[in-house]
Amino acid sequence: MTQVRQRTEGSVGHVLLNRPQARNAVTVELARELAAAVEALAREVRVIVIRGAGADFCAGGDVGALATLHARGRAAMAELFTEFRRALTTITSAPVPVVAAVHGHAVAGGFELMQACDIAVVRTDARISDIHSRFGQVPGGGSTQRLPRIVGRQRAMGLILTGDEISGAQAVAWGLAYRAAEPGRFDEEVDSLVERLVANPPAAMAHSKFLVDRALEHPLDAGLPVETTRVLDHLEAEGQAAFGAFTRRKVTT
Repeated sequence: MTQVRQRTEGSVGHVLLNRPQARNAVTVELARELAAAVEALAREVRVIVIRGAGADFCAGGDVGALATLHARGRAAMAELFTEFRRALTTITSAPVPVVAAVHGHAVAGGFELMQACDIAVVRTDARISDIHSRFGQVPGGGSTQRLPRIVGRQRAMGLILTGDEISGAQAVAWGLAYRAAEPGRFDEEVDSLVERLVANPPAAMAHSKFLVDRALEHPLDAGLPVETTRVLDHLEAEGQAAFGAFTRRKVTT
């Protein structure tokens, strides 16, 4: 069975983690298929939405698969982490916004996948945590690096070292998600956000995504000149269209 499904609907690409019987746990195959799906869709659409099949978004790494790799040695285990890291890098480097639509459990690697996406919309009853420490494991999908950048050192340490669970509403309060919605309004909230993203010119969003990600990785004095360069590149290429759009909006408001 295909572990990741993809489809396009107009200007929107949909990626579905498709291991509901295993709570969409990450295997080498799922990581590879996720990277391939995002890479392919990013060439065709304006926005990508990632969901999980069944009751959960993603329950992290497949423990049984990891145990099998462990028996084969370090190189075999490294393949899982390398492929998952590559999938998350494909998401962060895609030139289109990637939205995580999070329901059920988003734990361990599933939480790390959520962190890698550009925007997360979560159900208020989602169960979000990094449970690695509770099972004698160390995060291997980016939590130790991304989480402090998103929520700060204290909250990152607390979440990683305790394995505490937070709700969708708390994820928004802590800056881990953009919107939270009650279960009955969740799909509507996701669709509304996607519609707003699709309506925006894609080149501008691509530049902004690049610059925001760089801001999280480099000092301010290194990022500001890059921002200026990107803005000038964009205006040279897309300025007339942008000015026209602004003028039309001003006339109609």
